[in-house]
Parts: sequence; structure tokens; C-alpha cells
Amino acid sequence: MPLILANKGNEMNIKKITGNDETKRFLNSLGFVTGETVKIISELGGNLIINVKDSRVALDKRMASRIIV
Repeated sequence: MPLILANKGNEMNIKKITGNDETKRFLNSLGFVTGETVKIISELGGNLIINVKDSRVALDKRMASRIIV
């Protein structure tokens, strides 16, 4: 399921990153890689605050929908 549909507070593993090569490279540079554990911290104004690799990253729903967990 896309990350935007996941429950807040649950740790999940990334199964796949979708989108074009540029999008995949961008998410990869932020630490979103297949097999990595992510956790949604909060949702603010349509954006998600996500904990990945001991960092907090804000993504809009369009970008977060490209991450399949």
C-alpha cells in the first residue's frame, strides 16, 4: 500500500519506490530505499512528517504516494 494510507506511528518497511528515475533518485537521496524502515510521525496540512534513518523528513502526499510499504 502507498505510505499515505499507512497508520501514523507504525513502523513499516519500504517494499518499492515508484515514479520516474528523477523521483526515485530524489527519494533515495533522502534515505527512502527498498528495505528501509519508516514511520509516520505526523500529518500537517497535507504533508507527512516521516522518520527514516534517524532523521525526520517532510514529504507532500504526491511524493509519499510513490513509496510503497
